[in-house]
Amino acid sequence: MTIHADHSAPETAVEDHAADVRTKFGISVEDYMLPARHQIQMVNPDGTLRSHDEQGTEPGHEYPTPSDGKLMAAYEQLVVGRRVNDQNSALVRQGRMAVYPSSHGQEACQVAAAMCLSEGDWLFPTYRDAVAVMTRGVDPVEVMTIFRGDWHGGYDPTEHNVGIQCTPLTTQLLHAVGVAHAAKLRGENTVVMAMCGDGATSEGDFHEALNFAAVFHLPVIFFVQNNKYAISVPLSHQSVAPSLAHKAVGYGMAGERVDGNDLVALLAVMDRAVKLAREGSGPLLIEAHTYRMQAHTNADDATRYRPDSEVAEWQAKDPLARMKSYLTDKGLLDDAASERIASRAEAVATQLREGLGEDVPVQPLDLFKYVFAKQTPQLKEQSELLASELAREESAK
Repeated sequence: MTIHADHSAPETAVEDHAADVRTKFGISVEDYMLPARHQIQMVNPDGTLRSHDEQGTEPGHEYPTPSDGKLMAAYEQLVVGRRVNDQNSALVRQGRMAVYPSSHGQEACQVAAAMCLSEGDWLFPTYRDAVAVMTRGVDPVEVMTIFRGDWHGGYDPTEHNVGIQCTPLTTQLLHAVGVAHAAKLRGENTVVMAMCGDGATSEGDFHEALNFAAVFHLPVIFFVQNNKYAISVPLSHQSVAPSLAHKAVGYGMAGERVDGNDLVALLAVMDRAVKLAREGSGPLLIEAHTYRMQAHTNADDATRYRPDSEVAEWQAKDPLARMKSYLTDKGLLDDAASERIASRAEAVATQLREGLGEDVPVQPLDLFKYVFAKQTPQLKEQSELLASELAREESAK
């Protein structure tokens, strides 16, 4: 069956969207697209709940507190994510992983991104979003396979609707938009979460993805984790926009900014974004203000481009400590729950140590099997040459 897409963008579609925004939120489409004047924050760094007036919300941007059950489930994933980050950093030093881009300090963003999605939705992560991939249900050892230097991504993307973690900057946004476009053409009720960092907003692929998603009114949430540095390049050398969320307006989509170390606010904002996208509001851009506490990777020396005082400032905003304090004061987290969650986190760390400590059988001929769907004559010749050399070595033993 051939599907013919309507590539027109009639004025009536824009007018209908504006009318829908006025009906749903009681505000103009221009106000709907602009982010709130202040980042959305629901829990202070000390773990106390902010009042509604303190949250910096504006008409059309009110966020209810997520349910107690969801908050506890998210906190458990947060604890597991922190333990995984620390364990993987140790595995790199032991030589059992080739490289690891730690998300220590950014775990709240990743937990919220994964938990707001339904089973049939898709997640497209960056190389730093291993915690998000795990939260989506992918086996931890499979998630880390790519970082041990293996030739493949480690997991089947279709099993949990999670794209392979991308090392090339921003290419995953184009993949996300493609999946969303295909889902819309098929009439599927799919929302796609496209994750990226602040450095990715300087790439051409970022523009192409957002523009295409906006023109075709696709159900994509572009989630920018603004951790202040693109490796060693500070945000001030990338953009002078009021915020990265303001970039959304230029494409005709809504933007919002949220405290990326406030898991409660993240869950609330992301849940609303998914709901709007699923209802047909089109793409949205969410900017989360967070911080990468550790180096870009184990090969990076972060002390060369950021002061210790800046790191110390963000340590006081740690999402894990903030959430623990909030849940304890709320009476949801007691010693028994803390012990249970810590035990699960340690079990995942043990699983990683054992799984990544196993020697993986090397299959040299795999180098030629998966380059093209149909092997070229040149690759066939090279493959046969290598096979004959391997056979001679084996017979000589």
